Amino acid sequence: MQKIFPRIFILLLLFSCKEKKISGDNSFYIEARNFRNTNVTDSAFYYYNLAKSEYLKDHDSIGAAKSLVNMAILQTKKGDFYGGIETSLEANNLLKNERDSTVRSTLASNFNNMAISSSFLQNYDESAKFYIQALKYANIGENKFIYYNNIGDVLILQGNNKLAQKYLNTAILAKDSINYSRALNNLAKAKFLEDKNYNPLPELYKALEIRSKLKETIEQNSSFATISDYFADKNREKSLLFANYLLTTAEKIKSPDDQAQALKRIIHLDPKNYLKNFKRFNAINDSIQTARSKAKNQFAIIRFDVEKIKAKNAENKVDLLKRNIGLGTLSVLLIGGFFLYKRRKKRLKQENELKIKENQLKISKKVHDVVANGIYQVMTKIENQEDFDKENALDELEFVYEKSRDISYEKPDHENDSKDFHEKISSLIASFKNENTQTYTVGNDTEIWAGISQSSFDEVYQVLRELLVNMKKHSQASRVVFKFERIDKTVKIQYTDNGIGVPGEMIYKNGLTSTDSRIAEINGAIIFDNKSEQGLKINISFPVS
Repeated sequence: MQKIFPRIFILLLLFSCKEKKISGDNSFYIEARNFRNTNVTDSAFYYYNLAKSEYLKDHDSIGAAKSLVNMAILQTKKGDFYGGIETSLEANNLLKNERDSTVRSTLASNFNNMAISSSFLQNYDESAKFYIQALKYANIGENKFIYYNNIGDVLILQGNNKLAQKYLNTAILAKDSINYSRALNNLAKAKFLEDKNYNPLPELYKALEIRSKLKETIEQNSSFATISDYFADKNREKSLLFANYLLTTAEKIKSPDDQAQALKRIIHLDPKNYLKNFKRFNAINDSIQTARSKAKNQFAIIRFDVEKIKAKNAENKVDLLKRNIGLGTLSVLLIGGFFLYKRRKKRLKQENELKIKENQLKISKKVHDVVANGIYQVMTKIENQEDFDKENALDELEFVYEKSRDISYEKPDHENDSKDFHEKISSLIASFKNENTQTYTVGNDTEIWAGISQSSFDEVYQVLRELLVNMKKHSQASRVVFKFERIDKTVKIQYTDNGIGVPGEMIYKNGLTSTDSRIAEINGAIIFDNKSEQGLKINISFPVS
């Protein structure tokens, strides 16, 4: 179970405990901390960003790094995991003097944040590495037990229960009751996952008892989930009972993540109410994804605009209102009209800025498709060719350069004859062939692409390139086949490989994310079939336009 709220709560607690109000804190940082303590995330993020800029202006790299770490933690808390990692890495660049105790404690919290984000992205190897780095920089002894527990937790998610027990046996030495109960719960979990005959109930119930006495509602949910999982294949009634405990508590503390995790269990344990619970799960899960997407966009906009907006603007508006309170009716009407005008002007300005941002996103997408993927394809050819053709590589790089110039001047792509489409596809697929991976095409004839528009072809080309790049990076496939056929007004492409496949929950959490939206833009469909025993099969279809 991904326990986001306990982990983030611990993360914030760790960092906030280390923070003390010192004379070096600028006013923006103090304001940000106040907003963070009252859980006003967007305002806290905004003022931490202002504080970072102020610290950098004063050549205070540690203050700037602390501001960035707080921003990264807020991003992770709201589900912007990639953004949280990116901001943490930015903070690390400012933390150079590792002998400084403040730098070390900040690094520990920062690596802990990256570990949590990586865990939620199911990149458990990276998560474990980041936790070990956090442990390296931990200044406070009790905090080390938290990191030992977190490492054990990630190892359990990886299925390495034996090694997890090694770390958890150290974590269980914690003197703090919350840390002890957390480690005890995870240690019992690792033991029964390693040995199906092991009875973890005394330890699990003890951990739950400690958490209940301390009234740690969030921590109790962790116990409910673990006990429910233990009974899942032993006593379905008890498993359902604890899953319902988890749901009730999650509703009480308004935790949609824990509600979703509880409903996942209840759906399987209570078939009579399957449809009702399934609909409820979908609704909660959709709201979680929407909230995370909204948070990601919100943080991006704040970081983009923050340098243009100064805190003095708000003070000036307040001062302006105070000066005009005593004016008569006419003055009030004039001021009201003035503010209506300002509001309209601001709205029009915001709409214009939004259009500019949308255009920037489109250009960014073109740069990724044409420049980044183009260069990656040239690199792949160079890597896979036994005899390196320097002139050909230079020609292709020059082509990428010219395309990038077209993007900068916003020139439209020139129309290409459809007779070249099949040659481009064949060349693309062949460029990923090497001594370890054989690529094949079936049915890629000129007739397949007759009547296909340039824009549709471009989207299909980028999708196939994304599949090949993903194959090269992740699949470990030795054989890749693309089959092309055209039925009436529909083109069908089947991709198959004999690699390690892609887990269902990971299909839309890696480089394949954009393929679905690209195909949708040309009214097509893409279906990932990951149920085969080995490898991956993907079916793509789109209408001739």
